[in-house]
Amino acid sequence: MECSSASPLVLEKSLWECGYTHVAGVDEAGRGCLAGPVVAAAVILPQGLQIEGVRDSKKLSARAREEVCERIRASAISIGVGICTPEEIDQLNILWAAMEAMRRAVSQLLPPPDYLLIDGNTSIPDSQWPAKTVIQGDGRCHTIAAASIIAKTTRDQIMRELHAEYPTYGWERNVGYPTKDHYNALARYGPTPYHRASFRLA
Repeated sequence: MECSSASPLVLEKSLWECGYTHVAGVDEAGRGCLAGPVVAAAVILPQGLQIEGVRDSKKLSARAREEVCERIRASAISIGVGICTPEEIDQLNILWAAMEAMRRAVSQLLPPPDYLLIDGNTSIPDSQWPAKTVIQGDGRCHTIAAASIIAKTTRDQIMRELHAEYPTYGWERNVGYPTKDHYNALARYGPTPYHRASFRLA
């Protein structure tokens, strides 16, 4: 069974009806960036709760994401955040670093989850939790969308803080993604310790 935009809790309800009480949505932010960490979030919401404004984080303005993030934090049963550094990304590759960040996020949840809904088509390797992957889940399932907002707002804040250390790369605007200005700064100043050496930086 798949979630739909019209009924964003369909998949969650099917799991609740099967006896799973703590269903966690899991998503990440920053896979396509040139700089900064990859950040994952895991969110358990109360059964039946649908939070106003929760949708794919990419479809929300920065201000709207912050507002909805506060609603999620106020309502969630539990939230976990996991981070993999640029060094870990270079060591593991971005896919498996994202999976490791997800594992770290889920491991922080208290109470622990009894089922995971994971955005994308790759599950956490050797996971101790039963799970279902949902392609484009951040736009189709409410709990995954909530996780996408937590991951995105957390990572954006990290990049704004790093911008204060390296202001020439425009991270307060591009948050590490490959933009023309970002590439121009790389060409002029070279990479920082926060750039991913395994990524094409030119």
